[in-house]
Amino acid sequence: MVAVSRWFYTKLAVTNIRKNAQTYFSYILASSATVMMFYNMLYLLLSREVGGMYDSGTLQAVLGLGCYVTGIFAFILLLYINSFLIKRRKKEFGLFNILGMEKKHIARIMLLETVMTGLLCIGLGLAAGVLFSKLALLLLLKILSLNASFGFEVPLRAVAITVVLFGAIFLINLVYNVFQVHVSKPIELLKGGNVGEKEPRTKWLTALIGVVSLGGGYYIAITTESPIAVLGLFFVAVILVIIGTYCLFTAGSIAILKTLRRNKRFYYRTNPFIAVSGMIYRMKQNAAGLASICILATMVIVMVSSTVSLYIGLEDALRNQYIREISVSADNATSDDIKHVEDAIAETVKIRGLAIHNPIHLRYAAIAAIQDGNAFTGIRNSGFNSSGFSMLMFITAEEYQRIEGVSAELSEGEALVHVVKGKLPGDTLDFGGYTLSIRGRLDEMKTIGEFSHLTNSMLAQCYVIVTADEQDLNRARQALNEDEKWLQGFQYNYLFDTKADRQAQVNLVSSLQYKLKDLSVPVYVEGREASKNEFMSVYGVLFFLGLFLGALFILGTVLIIYYKQISEGFDDKERFAIMTKVGLSHDEIKKTIRFQVLSVFYLPLIMAVIHIAAAFPAIRRMLVLFNMTNAPLYALCTALTILVFAVCYAMIYGITARTYYRIVR
Repeated sequence: MVAVSRWFYTKLAVTNIRKNAQTYFSYILASSATVMMFYNMLYLLLSREVGGMYDSGTLQAVLGLGCYVTGIFAFILLLYINSFLIKRRKKEFGLFNILGMEKKHIARIMLLETVMTGLLCIGLGLAAGVLFSKLALLLLLKILSLNASFGFEVPLRAVAITVVLFGAIFLINLVYNVFQVHVSKPIELLKGGNVGEKEPRTKWLTALIGVVSLGGGYYIAITTESPIAVLGLFFVAVILVIIGTYCLFTAGSIAILKTLRRNKRFYYRTNPFIAVSGMIYRMKQNAAGLASICILATMVIVMVSSTVSLYIGLEDALRNQYIREISVSADNATSDDIKHVEDAIAETVKIRGLAIHNPIHLRYAAIAAIQDGNAFTGIRNSGFNSSGFSMLMFITAEEYQRIEGVSAELSEGEALVHVVKGKLPGDTLDFGGYTLSIRGRLDEMKTIGEFSHLTNSMLAQCYVIVTADEQDLNRARQALNEDEKWLQGFQYNYLFDTKADRQAQVNLVSSLQYKLKDLSVPVYVEGREASKNEFMSVYGVLFFLGLFLGALFILGTVLIIYYKQISEGFDDKERFAIMTKVGLSHDEIKKTIRFQVLSVFYLPLIMAVIHIAAAFPAIRRMLVLFNMTNAPLYALCTALTILVFAVCYAMIYGITARTYYRIVR
């Protein structure tokens, strides 16, 4: 008897899934796709081939971040789809309950359904993941301009983590579903699909919170100048924009619809009457879906456009970081140290059969400080303040004359000032109590301008200060740092070209590193071509991650729109049946559906474009952290990404509108 009972529940679970095939098919497809994408990301992270690549630490760090994002997004997406499924099936479970089936028996059926769908989704997802894992690896290697090796592997750890994660997600969905049925009365279950039909009130406080939050997020993104400050505040701006988006879609959309309803000339026509009245009554759940679509669309466009612009602008980034082919720098360098460095460079270049072209070199002292008008205080004394964070580059009058070819007649306590970025009022400079008088302001410093990797800093303020001698220079620096152990000596940069091929430049960097390692001061040698692989590994994997997560977020967008349309289709089916009985034709129904879908469908995309326009200045400044200063390139990538996404969005509209119509007709 027990065996028969078990088979009965199993057959009933299979029958239930088959009867709800329209909704379960897309659920299984979506779940399998997320399993596949998570496994592929985890496969790349744990792959032996990736682990053996150059700069594999950077690659694995970015891929690890991608795994976390994919896992979290899969959890949220599958919970959202599951909430739709349980809402649609409450009536079915309520009927079982009324016919005499206890809730523990319903829970058993739900357990069997979850086990069957979970095993099917995880199995299909892993099979597809294993099948396409090599393709994902080949795509990553192609982006990184690396050669692929023969062989195929299935990391068991990746399989185990995938099974555990998605097993946990299906278990959480099961617990949620059982709880929903357990706490509901049979009559509530029978009417569960119609919950939320009460007309919502216009919540002006929520709308006000939305406006203030959105305005605050936009203000931070537009007005924050320093890339470092943007990096710290951008997350706050994102949270404010998300809150503002949900509040405005929830409260503002209802206010707009009610305003349209009061417009008798607009409202009392067939299409607007049915569409507006229907949307008002379901706007609470509708608005959350629209806001989610808006946020996802914004994430897709920002992520893809940023990573694409970084990848395309790789050469620009290299030239911003390395304005010459070879860069040699030394810390705490005295005049004798500099002489030894230059002699060693000349000797090594000659041995390699090369020549030095376009050399520039600079001896300076750099210190970070907090600016308040014409006063500067050390960071150790005043703490970090991103809005006033400034970089001060000190050079002596002798060094200024050497690099610029112009004499500077300065007395003790006097200085010349060149403002690279920022504002410097008054005629004096106050460095923590030590004062220098501004003898003059330099409009241009050609050599300093060439050291763009120093002056194009991540800060909103950057100043070059020419002092009479090293004594004045050191007094100012010591005033900014009370503890002398934090006071570094002079830094020395020597940059030059060789006009040699790539391999010759790479070999020269290695030779210089070997030659200069035994000097009394720490010397660092870098080369544009020698660093290209490192840049490629960072920018390439970010580009891959942008495409991968962009595809994942587009999948989420499609599914949210699809289930939103199905949900509304089932809700509207009875209404349109009544309308048909009182004389509404199928053509009129189609027109009404088109009007209703279009009325809200493109609103998230329009709002996403507004979000991106407001965030553009902040994202552009953050890209400076990656040496991406080509703003026109980023603008072009953003515009093309929006265009491509809009085309995809229109295709989604065509598919979902037909699905909606098939349900309601």
